[in-house]
Amino acid sequence: MSATTRARTGDGAANRTRRAAARRARLRGAPVALAGICVILIGWEVVSRAYGKPMLFPGPADTGSTLLDGLTSGNIPTASVASVMRVLSGLLAGSLAGVLLGLLSGSSRVLEALLEPFINVFRFIPPLAWFAPALLWLGSGETSKVALIVYTSVFVVAVNTAAGVKAVPRDMIRMARTYGASPVRLFFAVRLPASLPYIFSGVRIALGNAFMTVVTAEMLGAESGLGVLITEGTANTDVRGVFAALITLGALGLCADRAFVRLLRRYGGRFSAATREEGSIR
Repeated sequence: MSATTRARTGDGAANRTRRAAARRARLRGAPVALAGICVILIGWEVVSRAYGKPMLFPGPADTGSTLLDGLTSGNIPTASVASVMRVLSGLLAGSLAGVLLGLLSGSSRVLEALLEPFINVFRFIPPLAWFAPALLWLGSGETSKVALIVYTSVFVVAVNTAAGVKAVPRDMIRMARTYGASPVRLFFAVRLPASLPYIFSGVRIALGNAFMTVVTAEMLGAESGLGVLITEGTANTDVRGVFAALITLGALGLCADRAFVRLLRRYGGRFSAATREEGSIR
């Protein structure tokens, strides 16, 4: 058995052990999470009763009934699909652009000097400030909404990616050069894989930003989406409908985040493991 094969076998066993330990930890934490949800629901009900105006501050039972009605009627599923599709489209495009900017900025001091001011200026301007220009330039259709999500995703991914490229251990780079790795091979076999944890962290943050931005964009102008349900509920003083849409949004965001984390736990280690194998840099 070669050294590379043994390393892969060892990495696979270690990953399986880590996944099993993570599953046991999640099972142990499930009762605590359930207890926390119960405490929140009880507190919500107490505050609602103390406020004394269920039309303005409905309790969990009334909100749950409205949520169930929205699910069975198809309004909430239809709105959810529209919002999620916008999030995925904008997040994918923004993450790809952010990774490219970050790799360029982190790999060259000249490019860093050119790109870093641009990245740092725009990442402090909120996407809401670009809503009016986006409408003028791109119209009121899907393009303007997706563009805002791209905007809110690209810079956080770029900053994290650049930090990851700069954090690659010099010993790893020297070893790759010792084996005769070309600059292109060095980039794809060492710098990029070693930067993946930073990239994934940036994408996870961008995922949350995308969900927040899509609702804002939909509230300001859209035909469908959870933001539209929130706007309509506010206009009709239907607080239960607003709460139902907010709960749906939070649940979708939580599911998306958990799915992303599970993918990283299952497959993320395979990328970084490649940098530890001699074959990957020869």
